[in-house]
Amino acid sequence: MNAPSTAITRRLLLAALGSSVCAPLAGATRPLKVGFIYPGPVGDAGWTFAHDAARRAVEDRFGSQVVVTAVPDVREGADAERVLRDLVAQGNGLIFATSFGYMEAVLRVAADHPEVKFEHATGFRTAANVRTYDTRSYEPAYLAGVVAGGTTRSGLLGVVGALPAPAVLNGINAFTLGAQAMNAATRVRVVWVNAWFDPPRETEAAISLLNQGADVLMLTTDSPAALQTAERLGRRGFGLSSDMGRFAPKAHLGSIVNNWAPYCIRAVGDALDDRWVTGHSWWGMKEGAVELVGVPSDVPPAVHARVAAVRGGLRDGSFAIWRGPLQDNIGQEVLPRGQVADDAFLRQMNFYVKSVEGRVPG
Repeated sequence: MNAPSTAITRRLLLAALGSSVCAPLAGATRPLKVGFIYPGPVGDAGWTFAHDAARRAVEDRFGSQVVVTAVPDVREGADAERVLRDLVAQGNGLIFATSFGYMEAVLRVAADHPEVKFEHATGFRTAANVRTYDTRSYEPAYLAGVVAGGTTRSGLLGVVGALPAPAVLNGINAFTLGAQAMNAATRVRVVWVNAWFDPPRETEAAISLLNQGADVLMLTTDSPAALQTAERLGRRGFGLSSDMGRFAPKAHLGSIVNNWAPYCIRAVGDALDDRWVTGHSWWGMKEGAVELVGVPSDVPPAVHARVAAVRGGLRDGSFAIWRGPLQDNIGQEVLPRGQVADDAFLRQMNFYVKSVEGRVPG
């Protein structure tokens, strides 16, 4: 019997080692074309900036084994479908659609092109050639809430809301629960801008919240505009998706950051090695996909200590953010005493927890 080929031997060795990222097959003759579409400009901070860092990491990791194309500023809806079809026509075999609002477009294009694999960020619907991925950014959002609750003087925290998707509500509610753990009297007020990236409207929302008495802001939008507004008006706040400390160093209480590179590298490796299968992936602190960075030294030591303790519990699984009893902000029980929420609960979240004012937009 002939000895196994080099490619087969290598594949078996990697499988035996349990590698989570498979190297390209030695026998590959053509590079894999990989496309990314972004909901906003790349810029130098925020959601799209963080995803573009993952794109660069993919290029660095796989070199000539991939040809990567990125299309920024793609609106959700018809524009997204047009760009996705264009990427398919260009021969891309793996496409990352990096906005929740791309879901319907992805599913339509995927149905027409079963030979192409699609990765949809923050989505909840899959197909044979569509899988979803997300980060548990609500984990560092809880830590940000601990910092906010431990430093607020007014007792009112503000949130500049993008769109009321479940992942955004996870973050708002986790932020609130973290703040309440430090100060039960804390209230949270949300102003929605109905966009992922719109610096003028983000600024207007921040001014509105600060004028209402909020002294700490969290944002779920893609620019540092709200954080910069907080600094200009002598208040404080948090960055999102990437470290925004340099944009408002006096106001900065920390940034909730996403590290998409480990997942994107794994996904490309799966496609190259013909191991890609549909499903859901949701990585958190345990996998190094999210973190709260840049908490300054003027935050009280007791708050730093609490952040460190909860961070350790989130990493080893001993701390659960979503443990009942949990009520929404109109007093209805959404999670019974002692029960820990599962991922299905979080993916369908459509309520505010107690102490968040107002109602979730329809």
